[in-house]
Amino acid sequence: MEPILIYKALSNETRCQIMDWLKNPEHHFEEKKYLDYGISFRTGICVADIQKKSGLAQSVISNYLLTLQRAGLLESKRVGKWTYYRRNEQTIKEFSEYIQNEL
Repeated sequence: MEPILIYKALSNETRCQIMDWLKNPEHHFEEKKYLDYGISFRTGICVADIQKKSGLAQSVISNYLLTLQRAGLLESKRVGKWTYYRRNEQTIKEFSEYIQNEL
């Protein structure tokens, strides 16, 4: 875990919103279509759904997701031609402990 990368990743409001959306995806996305494809929110949320919710261009969202992933805050999984993202709870826990103990 590199705290400075996490701080930088979370310095953008939309990236923070994405982290919030992925914390409780059932409040922000429709799970039925995922279940229809034989997957669940445990796999992650499709880039296209995150992009649609944000209202930003796909390229911008892809960049934001990559930034969060490089910081260790997200994990990705490729299923067919789609990429799904979910939170990396272990890194989030470590960062929380870092803040609690170091700041």
